[in-house]
Amino acid sequence: MAQRSLKNFTTVRRTAALLTPVAVAAFLLAGCSPDENPTDAKGTQPSVVTGDRAPVDVGGVGQPSEGGEATATLRQPNGQPAGEASFESSEGSVIVTVKAENLAPGFHAMHLHAVGKCEPNSTAPSGGAPGDFLSAGSHLQVDGNTSHPASGDLVSIYINEEGKGETVTATDGFDIQQILETAIVIHEKPDNFGNIPTKYAPAPDEETLMTGDAGKRIACGVIEES
Repeated sequence: MAQRSLKNFTTVRRTAALLTPVAVAAFLLAGCSPDENPTDAKGTQPSVVTGDRAPVDVGGVGQPSEGGEATATLRQPNGQPAGEASFESSEGSVIVTVKAENLAPGFHAMHLHAVGKCEPNSTAPSGGAPGDFLSAGSHLQVDGNTSHPASGDLVSIYINEEGKGETVTATDGFDIQQILETAIVIHEKPDNFGNIPTKYAPAPDEETLMTGDAGKRIACGVIEES
């Protein structure tokens, strides 16, 4: 059964260092004093080597990311403010921070949509009946990804009784350059990510796969480089 599942993305740093047999021997000799023989006892460590050491080139691992940053100002269909979103590159992922306001309490789906237009009462690029922020198009899919979850699928945001909410998540579904002049959209309902119990349907239909049954688009912001 084809389903979309929410992915938690965790940044993992891997550092690979390759040592030739000659380098290994040189390291062991450096750890012994001139009159000291290496020991065969398990669990021992070489003597501490003092003084400056040459830096090891590990191919940029651990270096600061230079992927850039982006922001979006969220607005409701009536033009009222609905919050802000920021996007920051960090070690192979993008950290997405959304601070929302003036929205109905509860969970609301969030997605990046392919077109950087946030027009109320507009039609989708593919045509059809008009609706709020439909000009933003469908969920973002970066080059090479055609499956679900879509590249632009994000976690839902929870809005409290005061109409405010904040969430921070990390994703490797896109980089900063791939989302410039796209749009972030908040929906009226949460995204089910295609998880439909089989007692209701043998499999999610195409609309569920494409939208997550998240309902109307209630806030939208064009993503721009900052």
